[in-house]
Amino acid sequence: MTRRGGREPDTLPVSFVRAIDSIRAIALRAEVQVEETPAPQRLSPYAIALQASVTVGQSGEDEAASGRFVLLHDPAGQEPWDGTFRIVTFAKGTVEIDIAGDPMLTEVAWSWLLEALADRGAIFHAESGTVTRTTSQAFGAIGDRSPQGDVEIRASWTPLDEAIGEHVQAWVDVLTHIAGLPPLPSGVASLPSNRGA
Repeated sequence: MTRRGGREPDTLPVSFVRAIDSIRAIALRAEVQVEETPAPQRLSPYAIALQASVTVGQSGEDEAASGRFVLLHDPAGQEPWDGTFRIVTFAKGTVEIDIAGDPMLTEVAWSWLLEALADRGAIFHAESGTVTRTTSQAFGAIGDRSPQGDVEIRASWTPLDEAIGEHVQAWVDVLTHIAGLPPLPSGVASLPSNRGA
């Protein structure tokens, strides 16, 4: 968490403290590792940033998706945000080559984000972003590698309350979707993740 001007934690805005508490109260499935990382310092007076990775496979060492979540807070508000908070996210992962080659992937991937936010009950507006799909083919000395596809979602939106944990959970849902993990069955609790947030 970044603080400008040497502010001590007890001088943080109450709304920002509540937002952080909401983030730290969530539980994540075992395949997701989240840690707090340095946040940008010039975009807003207060910020917190999270880095996540999703691992798959029996050993749990194969990273299938990764991302970054940044919560910005300016008590005075910023006109482009249309609010006092702004969430900026990044999510990227490898997908099957035929999926990466589908021109509909960009629209489908954007819908993953909107549906995840709706499913988590996250209230927001002023959303914007981009979805990029790429395919790559190796040649020469590495020509035996299989073709690879990737999808990348960059998005930002303005939350309308301090329940930011719901937004983090939606972002993680997008990461697990990209990684190809099945959703947890209804009624099955997520396992706490070892994270620094």
